[in-house]
Amino acid sequence: MPRYIGKEMSRVDGVAKVTGNAKYAAEFKVPNLAYGFIVLGTVAKGAIKTIDTGDAERSPGVIRVFTHLNAPKLGPKTATEDAPPRAQEERDKSFRALQSNRIFFNGQPVALVVAETYEQARHAARLVKVTYDPEPHATDTEAVRERARVPAQGPPPKPRGNPEAAMKAAPVRVEAEYRIPVEHHNPMEPHAAIAVWQGDRLTVFDKTQEVYGVRAHLASAFGVPEAHVSVVSPYVGGAFGSSLRPNYYPALTALAAREIKRPVKVVYTRTQMFTGHGYRPYTIQKIALGAERTGKLTAMIHEAVHNTSTFEEFSDGTTGFTRQVYACPNLYALLKITNTDLPTPTWMRAPGAVSGMFALECAMDELAYALKIDPLELRLINYAEVDPESGRPFSSKALRECYRLGAEKFGWKARKMEPRSMRDGRLLVGWGTATGIWGAFQMPASAKVALRADGTAYVASAASDIGPGTYTVVTMIAAEYLGVDPRRVEFELGDTKLPRAPAQGGSWTTASVGSAVHGAALAVAGRLLALANKDASSPLRGAAAADVELLDGRLRLKKDTSKSVDAFEVMRRNNLTEVAETFESKPSPERRKYATMAHGAQFVEVKVDPDLGTVRVTRAIEATASGKIINPKASHSQEIGGVVWGIGMALHEATEIDHRYGRIMNPNLQHYHVPVNADVHEVETMFVEEDDTVVNPLGVKGMGELGMVGIPAAIANAVFHATGRRVRELPITPDKLL
Repeated sequence: MPRYIGKEMSRVDGVAKVTGNAKYAAEFKVPNLAYGFIVLGTVAKGAIKTIDTGDAERSPGVIRVFTHLNAPKLGPKTATEDAPPRAQEERDKSFRALQSNRIFFNGQPVALVVAETYEQARHAARLVKVTYDPEPHATDTEAVRERARVPAQGPPPKPRGNPEAAMKAAPVRVEAEYRIPVEHHNPMEPHAAIAVWQGDRLTVFDKTQEVYGVRAHLASAFGVPEAHVSVVSPYVGGAFGSSLRPNYYPALTALAAREIKRPVKVVYTRTQMFTGHGYRPYTIQKIALGAERTGKLTAMIHEAVHNTSTFEEFSDGTTGFTRQVYACPNLYALLKITNTDLPTPTWMRAPGAVSGMFALECAMDELAYALKIDPLELRLINYAEVDPESGRPFSSKALRECYRLGAEKFGWKARKMEPRSMRDGRLLVGWGTATGIWGAFQMPASAKVALRADGTAYVASAASDIGPGTYTVVTMIAAEYLGVDPRRVEFELGDTKLPRAPAQGGSWTTASVGSAVHGAALAVAGRLLALANKDASSPLRGAAAADVELLDGRLRLKKDTSKSVDAFEVMRRNNLTEVAETFESKPSPERRKYATMAHGAQFVEVKVDPDLGTVRVTRAIEATASGKIINPKASHSQEIGGVVWGIGMALHEATEIDHRYGRIMNPNLQHYHVPVNADVHEVETMFVEEDDTVVNPLGVKGMGELGMVGIPAAIANAVFHATGRRVRELPITPDKLL
């Protein structure tokens, strides 16, 4: 029986966070610190003609004003993304600040003012005068849609079957276009860095999802060995993609610190965050579905276009998951990208998946109405028993059970099919459903585990914890396999001095780092067994490492627990204060024989005011199948967070751009609307646990992204059911319903 895994546990970092003891990037105490403030440009494309820093330099407390005229040139940034090997002559094109007079987007940094205090730097930043030679720009994805091209990363996907012919022959067809605006991550903690040079050695405290990625970026930017760069990031106040890649500010901060020969801190303002770290791209999707009158899909054609920047190619794989959701013999799913004079987009929670599934799951709802078949029934008719793309079996798939449980809990069978047929007093009531899907990914990861003779344990890995509860889940895994109380486990993360871990993204951290900790803990038990068996009278003689387990300070046989030795006594006998092992876990070759996916079903109720067009999500039920649940308390919290983010995407969030100037008009939390307490009503999440021995040794699948994937579509479908109006462009605001 597991002692800790699968049981509820409060966050081990919770007290540190609520008492202010948790140190975020901008909070580290560094002596003789100077403060930087970024000056943003005001045109979307062109060149800086003149830049006058005289008044700023004479302002009280100012140490230096950096511009493209005096900032040293940075070396090429290494590719830290999963990109194909580039030709040697092709340099990484991600944006770096103050490297030339060229302007690529409105809100681009044009100067950095460094002063003795933050207030002095901010004041002087307003005194920098810039003139430009503007050039015609294009920031409207709709206007450059026809110029879209297939991304250079890998060949375009091949069609399955003959989708064009099958579509023409289909007895029932639906076709529609869907749009998602630019959306911005707005984590609580603004991005920040503190840079400290000691000779040619650099330490940077940064808000990042991958300390090793930032280290590689800084080492190549400054031409120093990676071993001379230390990146520290123990706590991150939310990120979900906005810190996956190195942003421009760590190198800018380090550049200033090297030049003025003292530590420098730079913190984004909320406005600077809107051009400082990417966003969910503006996405246009066209979907055509063909089906028999029985509801069986015969053809699916899904084409998407989203924007990228002019200087770097980014693709979020919008149509990727379409290929693996429903059993359909004929399919074409193509993604194209088009250049805009905006910053490069980036990954944002459930990248590609939530966008693609919004279009697909709304189209499925439209098909259900064309066929007069219940929307849930239509999904069951097209249920994929094996991966439709590869033909491989799923390592596990409990989606059917998610549909059943969610529908039962929600009361779906009481739903009337006709739009506008359900009311609560004068309010229109709508019920909608959708499917969620995400990959069960695992990346190579390393961890060190030490069991100490005093009964405590130490665990270390350079992972991040952007909020999902990594500190806690890794502590639980270590406690489980070392047989110690979780309160006696210390877990250190977020530092390049620790064993290498992947970025915290893709919902793969527990599967990857957790598997490394599991492997290291088993190796510790194996070492202890070898030490114990040096004693001729050991009751464990002849046992293999796989036959034993640690529990309450004893190493014992799993099959006969009466045979055991005192683990700490074994250490003392061998003059050891601890037994430590570092283990690297990798995805097993067996995974290649299967499709490894996580699934979920969403059921949503909305109430719409027919006079005002306001929409409230009054109930949401989410049933999720994502392998083994390590910490149900944190997992439910993750899924609720996904639902809330889905409400924001469906009803609130849009980055408004004035295309005349290419300028973001709502770069703040006053005008960029996100859900607040009053928008979140009854949310219930449940898990259908899967016993999956293929995905990884722990049997876990990621859920951080999965929790929001189907929500925007379920809400849009519920709004149609309530009002009879099909809104195909997010967010669903009152003006679109009146």
